[in-house]
Amino acid sequence: MTGASRRSAHGRIKSSSSSSSSSGGDSLRYPPSIRRGGKGKELVSIGAFKSNLKILVGLMLLGIAIIYFVINRIVVSHESQKPPRVITPFPAPKLMDLSMFQGEHKESLYWGTYRPHVYFGVRARTPQSLVAGLMWLGVKDEMYVMRHFCENSDDLSSFGWREHNGRDFGRQELVENDMILETSFVKSKGDGSSGYGGDWSVRIDVKNKGLSGDAKRSAHLFFYLADEGGSVLNLGRDALDFQGSSRLVSGSREDVGDWQIHLRSENQLETHYSGFKTPHIYNLSDLVQRNLALQARKFGRLQLSDTSEDSSNIYVFQISGKLPFTIDIPFVSGIRGESSNVEKRLISLTGLPLSDLLRKKHREFDAKFTECFNISEEHDSETVRVGKTAMANMIGGIGYFYGQSKIYVPKSSQASISPESGDNHLLYWPAELYTAVPSRPFFPRGFLWDEGFHQLLIWRWDFRITLDIVGRWLDLLNIDGWIPREQILGAEALSKVPEEFVVQYPSNGNPPTLFLVIRDLIDGIKTEKFIASEKDEILSFLERASVRLDAWFQWFNTSQTGKERGSYFWHGRDNTTTRELNPKTLSSGLDDYPRASHPSEDERHVDLRCWMYLAADCMHSIAELLGKEDKFSKEDYNSTAKLLSNFELLNQMHYDKDHGAYFDYGNHTEKVKLIWKEVISENGHLSRQLVRKTSGKPKLRLVPQVGYVSFFPFMSRIIPAESPILEKQLDLISNRSILWSDYGLVSLAKTSSMYMKRNTEHDAPYWRGPIWMNMNYMILSSLHHYSTVDGPYREKARGIYKELRSNLIRNVVRNYYETGYIWEQYDQDKGTGKGTRLFTGWSALTLLIMSEEYPIF
Repeated sequence: MTGASRRSAHGRIKSSSSSSSSSGGDSLRYPPSIRRGGKGKELVSIGAFKSNLKILVGLMLLGIAIIYFVINRIVVSHESQKPPRVITPFPAPKLMDLSMFQGEHKESLYWGTYRPHVYFGVRARTPQSLVAGLMWLGVKDEMYVMRHFCENSDDLSSFGWREHNGRDFGRQELVENDMILETSFVKSKGDGSSGYGGDWSVRIDVKNKGLSGDAKRSAHLFFYLADEGGSVLNLGRDALDFQGSSRLVSGSREDVGDWQIHLRSENQLETHYSGFKTPHIYNLSDLVQRNLALQARKFGRLQLSDTSEDSSNIYVFQISGKLPFTIDIPFVSGIRGESSNVEKRLISLTGLPLSDLLRKKHREFDAKFTECFNISEEHDSETVRVGKTAMANMIGGIGYFYGQSKIYVPKSSQASISPESGDNHLLYWPAELYTAVPSRPFFPRGFLWDEGFHQLLIWRWDFRITLDIVGRWLDLLNIDGWIPREQILGAEALSKVPEEFVVQYPSNGNPPTLFLVIRDLIDGIKTEKFIASEKDEILSFLERASVRLDAWFQWFNTSQTGKERGSYFWHGRDNTTTRELNPKTLSSGLDDYPRASHPSEDERHVDLRCWMYLAADCMHSIAELLGKEDKFSKEDYNSTAKLLSNFELLNQMHYDKDHGAYFDYGNHTEKVKLIWKEVISENGHLSRQLVRKTSGKPKLRLVPQVGYVSFFPFMSRIIPAESPILEKQLDLISNRSILWSDYGLVSLAKTSSMYMKRNTEHDAPYWRGPIWMNMNYMILSSLHHYSTVDGPYREKARGIYKELRSNLIRNVVRNYYETGYIWEQYDQDKGTGKGTRLFTGWSALTLLIMSEEYPIF
């Protein structure tokens, strides 16, 4: 019951009580003659009866009021114990409880390289896992430095997966200044007993890089195993005396039973160890470095202390040797006593048998790549290699995370914040997430708007992995139909993100790109890309997902709507800022892309309108596919899709005839700039700050900024093939003075007032010029569409498509061989990689461009 309802109820109780008192008071006003003898005696009897009756009624009403009050207090108490709506899960069966995600599927994915933030790491898809990882000493500026977490500042010549199948095999190269580490991971569910998820092995090849025979240097590797649950690990008796084979550590877990991890090598190696007891592993490299530094100061040796803390749950093993050398680290589980079967399993995961297994997995990867991606003969072997790298890094970058998101709570609601939460946030329920990541060095976590693009690639490789990932995202839906747009789950993930960016805002959305992959899967069913059993799995998934997708759509359709019917705007823009040239629109995913200069509720954002069209059309397709067109009583998705794709209405709201482009609408002036101003801070210090100055009065109008946002109706294919507006769109795309470059389409027109302008003193232009692969891919997809449908501009679209496709592929491949990486974005003038490197999130869409695989937006 709400506060208003409680006040209303109390008011009624008070009213009843007052009425009772009033009636009882009337009897006291009878004249004395009536209350005494004679006739008065009869009157006294009747009067007394009436008076007593009224008192009785009053008492009954008072009793009812007391009962009501008690019940109300119980209800209020019960309500107060419920978590706030924003952190209440959506009340529907979880997708992860579907049978398709249990059994063999779940076990086959149990172990994996699910730690994308480290150079090499293994864990299980469970909250309290055994965790393995690799560190090594690299050399920078003639000094040893510890390598552990993926960092752009490490300046590795190149690193990343060269092959990965997402389930039981991956091979990675890490290229240092003077050596190459090749890490291979493989799983086995062979003969004999083994624990849940099977056995696995890691091979690390350490190779010379450009050094002659006598210049061989020593390499120091640090392989570790940690139990996140804090269980004690048992150090092997021969961990120090390495003679080609030793048991490093062992233990027991409920999930995998008794387990052991061994080290085997034919090379001459020296081993040392150190054991730690700590609930955290995100600072493990610091602990190791402190241990090494202490040893170096005391004994002048660069080696671990060969000691362990009581009840250690982490063991780090230093493995040192002259380059080159190879080590195998097998893990076996489900051990039932000492038996020859364990040795047999160890042999199969080391030495020549392991070499044979890795070669087999390599051949299988190549064969599946050829099967999944029809790359034509026009591409040379170097281009195909980049395509394989893109695929391997995308699926090899999938991570598993567990934790609680931090959700912003306004000051007016902070009385409900629990003590264990922060000053301005609540904690979401504990949740696990299995997801691809945009970039291992810089964005090693889940991003909602990126994930739809990731899955366009992944489902073509393994659609069950895609369903698993999409299902876990949808299981994060709260009761209002909102999903936090950025997932920073667990201590390791939090350690990589500045505190001010951790809290998520429940008023803000993110482009619902999961509809992209869902509609792509539906199209795959319609075009018979799946066999009958695969089709049944997807339909079963959609059957359960539909209620969550419906709630997600309804959240957008209520929280992000504009004033005009069929209009939407991204919430979360700061209308009070004095520091930003143009207030960012982070929820759109396009960050600093220029919108209306003065944020207001009058805004209409053309990109969000098109995302909503995609979502409505996809929901209608789901209803048709499931044969339940009337399932979603809240909304007629077909009529909504028709409204949002109404070409005339779209043009009335967003089309500018003078520019031949689609624009946002809002309170805007072009007369805004950043100027230096002297400011006195609270502590009295004088400083210079770059602040925003507006010299013109804003007015409601179309926002004249040509760029990616302008082409969302084109990407959505709302524009009829015969419309002259389509020709204007093609002219804008191919105009070298506006968006066209030899490396791809720039994000904002070169003629724009905001082109390559900083948004603040510290914010360099992000979506104001650089070339982004996801938007180029979507525009290219529509060019391909218009080049295949009848219309007067078909050949024009085909010519632009071919040239743009060639430019994009050539530039990504050139940068890869020049720098060793695929990049977040590419320079608008020279085509060089920009932003973070090893950005094999949506930049990996280059592979789909090579194979000409495009979704229906």
